Amino acid sequence: MTPDQLQHHQHTSTILLDIQAPYAQGPYSGQAAVAVQPAVFVTTAPLTNPAPDYMCYSIFTMLCCCLPLGIAALVYSCSTQDANYSGRRELAEKNSNTARTLNHVAVALGLIIIVGYIIFYFALMNNMN
Repeated sequence: MTPDQLQHHQHTSTILLDIQAPYAQGPYSGQAAVAVQPAVFVTTAPLTNPAPDYMCYSIFTMLCCCLPLGIAALVYSCSTQDANYSGRRELAEKNSNTARTLNHVAVALGLIIIVGYIIFYFALMNNMN
């Protein structure tokens, strides 16, 4: 290339850069453009085979056996329902197992307390006679 052609080529490149430059700038000269991505919302469907939530069992143990463990079981039952509706299988199964375990312990504790009360009551009645 001759120096004149090289100078013309550099001038053409400069012109091309000047033409492309406004696309990279913001609304004001010298301001960088910011590309904003659209928001993406990911929705999940409820589970087709949901984990059992033990809601009725939790309410029963809360009212009839052991109030504190029944309340904890009820909280895990509600969390199981939420996880089932939002499609999170692992969390639903974990919460379901915890609710079931708390319910079993509450029933066992309730039965022990009731049986202990009955034994204490009959022992007290025998001592009075």
